[in-house]
Amino acid sequence: MSEPLTMIAVASVGLLGLSIAVLAALKGWQGWLDLKRMELAGSQRSEARSPAFERIEMADLKERIRKLESIASGVDL
Repeated sequence: MSEPLTMIAVASVGLLGLSIAVLAALKGWQGWLDLKRMELAGSQRSEARSPAFERIEMADLKERIRKLESIASGVDL
């Protein structure tokens, strides 16, 4: 092939690769936005929690904090 045709072929392949990468990134972005929309919709519905659930969740958070504090102080569990 001649030099100009080689340059056109390389540029075309590069443009095609870039287009595929951009489309994949846009698809990932849309998926991430859908995930965040579902998380927001789920958090609005979960406001009517029972008091027992709140106590269990608070106990779980306190346990996690205790473990993190022991890790920070260098104590093995």
